[in-house]
Amino acid sequence: MEDAYARSVSEVLDFFGVDSSKGLTDFQVSQHARLYGKNVLPEEERTPFWKLVFKQFDDLLVKILIAAALVSFLLALINGETGLIAFLEPSVILMILAANAAVGVITETNAEKALEELRAYQADIATVLRNGCFSILPATELVPGDIVEVSVGCKIPADMRMIEMLSGQLRVDQAILTGESSSVEKDLESTIATNAVYQDKTNILFSGTVVVAGRARAVVIGVGANTAMGSIRDSMLRTDDEATPLKKKLDEFGTFLAKVIAGICVLVWIVNIGHFRDPAHGGFLRGAIHYFKIAVALAVAAIPEGLPAVVTTCLALGTKRMARLNAIVRSLPSVETLGCTTVICSDKTGTLTTNMMSVSKICVVHSIKNGPEVAEFGVSGTTYAPEGFIFDNTGVQLEFPAQLPCLLHIAMCSALCNESLLQYNPDKGNYEKIGESTEVALRVLAEKVGLPGFDSMPSALNMLSKHERASYCNHYWENQFKKVSVLEFSRDRKMMSVLCNHKQMEIMFSKGAPESIISRCTNILCNNDGSTIPIDATLRAELDSRFNSFAGKETLRCLALALKIMPMGQQTLSFDDEKDLTFIGLVGMLDPPREEVRNAMISCMTAGIRVIVVTGDNKSTAESVCRKIGAFDHLVDYVGHSYTAAEFEELPGTQQTMALQRMALLTRVEPSHKRMLVEALQNQNEVVAMTGDGVNDAPALKKADIGIAMGSGTAVAKSASDMVLADDNFATIVAAVAEGRAIYNNTKQFIRYMISSNIGEVVCIFVAAVLGIPDTLAPVQLLWVNLVTDGLPATAIGFNKPDSDVMKAKPRKVSEAVVSGWLFFRYLVIGAYVGLATVAGFIWWFIYSETGPKLPYTELMNFDTCPTRETTYPCSIFEDRHPSTVAMTVLVVVEMFNALNNLSENQSLLVIPPWSNLWLVASIILTMLLHILILYVPPLSTLFSVTSLSWNEWAVILYLSFPVIIIDEVLKFFSRNSHGIRFNFRFRRYDALPKKELRDK
Repeated sequence: MEDAYARSVSEVLDFFGVDSSKGLTDFQVSQHARLYGKNVLPEEERTPFWKLVFKQFDDLLVKILIAAALVSFLLALINGETGLIAFLEPSVILMILAANAAVGVITETNAEKALEELRAYQADIATVLRNGCFSILPATELVPGDIVEVSVGCKIPADMRMIEMLSGQLRVDQAILTGESSSVEKDLESTIATNAVYQDKTNILFSGTVVVAGRARAVVIGVGANTAMGSIRDSMLRTDDEATPLKKKLDEFGTFLAKVIAGICVLVWIVNIGHFRDPAHGGFLRGAIHYFKIAVALAVAAIPEGLPAVVTTCLALGTKRMARLNAIVRSLPSVETLGCTTVICSDKTGTLTTNMMSVSKICVVHSIKNGPEVAEFGVSGTTYAPEGFIFDNTGVQLEFPAQLPCLLHIAMCSALCNESLLQYNPDKGNYEKIGESTEVALRVLAEKVGLPGFDSMPSALNMLSKHERASYCNHYWENQFKKVSVLEFSRDRKMMSVLCNHKQMEIMFSKGAPESIISRCTNILCNNDGSTIPIDATLRAELDSRFNSFAGKETLRCLALALKIMPMGQQTLSFDDEKDLTFIGLVGMLDPPREEVRNAMISCMTAGIRVIVVTGDNKSTAESVCRKIGAFDHLVDYVGHSYTAAEFEELPGTQQTMALQRMALLTRVEPSHKRMLVEALQNQNEVVAMTGDGVNDAPALKKADIGIAMGSGTAVAKSASDMVLADDNFATIVAAVAEGRAIYNNTKQFIRYMISSNIGEVVCIFVAAVLGIPDTLAPVQLLWVNLVTDGLPATAIGFNKPDSDVMKAKPRKVSEAVVSGWLFFRYLVIGAYVGLATVAGFIWWFIYSETGPKLPYTELMNFDTCPTRETTYPCSIFEDRHPSTVAMTVLVVVEMFNALNNLSENQSLLVIPPWSNLWLVASIILTMLLHILILYVPPLSTLFSVTSLSWNEWAVILYLSFPVIIIDEVLKFFSRNSHGIRFNFRFRRYDALPKKELRDK
């Protein structure tokens, strides 16, 4: 029944055909069970394991690699090759792909845990009326029409419509669903609001929320998927995971690279058609196969096989650094996404605030000797921890607050006129409440005021254990005053009273709405001397003025406290006793902002990141919090910047678009609104981070580009998020964004390093094929260079130190290519030199080396006709391992120098020396040791078709390799001056990586 909130109690009961005094019959239960289903959230359909595995190979570059591995394997069989060497290349490629697929499958398997966690918020049991009798049944057996009784501490087992109040009031904590900082009072009246949100449905009890005060009966109107929790589940199921900006750019690069590779491979094969019939190949078909092998080797050279592993490693290193900042990363790609975040949609309750009600202001009457003199006190401390101080209106801390009469009696009343509990949880290391948050705030206030008569009171309290300290002062007052009778809070009185006995004296303490308490007071307690004086119209007006200031301008939740000396021996209270009260004081409380949030807001604005506060609270309360945290500092007025969800939805389409660009606050939201906001911002090409801690935040956390949950939040929010803030600190997000930006910059550097290295390998093979000289490098040698000698330095580049101004730059655009324009030109130049130097090393050995044959260049170009003509040298020299060893070593060494070029994009090595990244220096040393190992250890040298080198050959290798540093220094110089910038502008329109719209909506 979707509109039960708008129907009367009798209409709802008639709809389900149930008698409120007897409940459903067994026949009706079975009938409703068939009609409406079970009260469980149905399990989502899981993706079959085989589909998850195949999904990991749905990538063009991966498909090309698989094809290259298969072709290499078939060619080995056709040529009759056997042993490890024949199948090494395809085996290594397939192992790499299998490892990457395994990581992908594990990540996707963990993604659906949020839906499982959602079930934890369903109640286990319920007190149900059936066949005229109450019984306790499993909550899963509830059906629509069941009459259920709920009381303090109960978890609501299904969505229910209130039908009968069994106490003065019923209050429910529904923060996990709506994000409201205070508990909500429920009633029986039907709701007439149009487009009612959860907060407007005050007669509905929502599944998974908790009763904090009172007792009532309700009729079940929705079970399982047809509850508020069910709608959250459906919303999460409808959310598809978006690829991160870096992933999209790498995918685009992969597609572009695949096309280029295919073109070059075909071109190399076509260029050599004339050589197919060369006698050295033994026929046209074998010649075609030979050059096809070269094309396959080219594909292997062009594809950076180690790139996925290096990207994953760099992100993993980033997560370790972020963990030290209290940001626990659950999804590796989200590390990089932080770097380009443009909007943070922050939940208010529990994220910007502590989600712990705290008394912040106290107002008492000091004296009336020279006219009414009212004193205000400030209270520090923003959590349930009994830690904080009382300050006078000049900001001076009170050393012994309990010595002041009004503060002493406020502490008494707060401790005694109270039904809540405060306790320390050693497992979580924090203080927890049981009951109404406003009452717990009063208990904490009593602890901060302390006890009278002890000069060493503050320090003595600090010596207690945390468990004893939680309610030490409260327990003291409860032992001094024995509770005799209680008048519970009711909506008409708007107050609560308790009768206590103390040393043969009966005292009634009362607390409630200020307008209700003050109107019943005839006397006032003075704070200067503890005297009691009659209240007059002037004093009453002054108190009303202070109340309006607290509640209006400062948007504090206010309670007034009073007492009354009762006749000796009275044992009961009646409503008639609640008159002729003595006013003690007024307290103002709020869900306080976290202390560090203001500075975090300033950092976000400096970094070009917009913050939108999103909350279920009412508009005035939220605006007050935004003023305190600095979210409105840049605004003259709030018109056009602060909206309720209903106001925003009513705007025409064009005005909604404008509002999204200016919005700083969205209030009275429910889960669907949060998800809608994220989608709307993403449609404007914003990269959205959403923070939250409640079940209500889960759909939006899952939909956002990066979902950030609080460490103290619900398990559902954590499971749906990409990152968890262990310290619940909004400021940690700013540190995480800085880390994300640094990681992206480093990722960009090693991607460029690997691309320029691979360009060098392609140039090497292509030039050798065009010149008609022997194969410069074997496929297995290319694999070694790609995986080991490229991979280690590329990973170490991830340790480059972040720029000092990383948080002063605006967020990068998601459409920004990883390598584009002038940069691509630079790396083409570097890549071309790498390839040409490698070929030069190969040719040098044949023509100039002392240990080589010193052939004329023409002989080298006609090597394939050697068996058919007379020569002064044996044809076997073309199978010598020396030339390919020199070429491979030149390739390795030149890439080590190129790795040093990537310490910075534009800064010279004279400014940022190699030792600024010792990990890179170590990786270069390790890479060279591994390379020397395969050169000089016989089994490995045989495996990789290499041999040992002489000192003279090493000298030539260094001569050929070092110029890559000089070339890049020149290119960096152009990048730093105006000519480079203008050149960059000319190239900017011709991105090496094709651009396309990031989202096809």
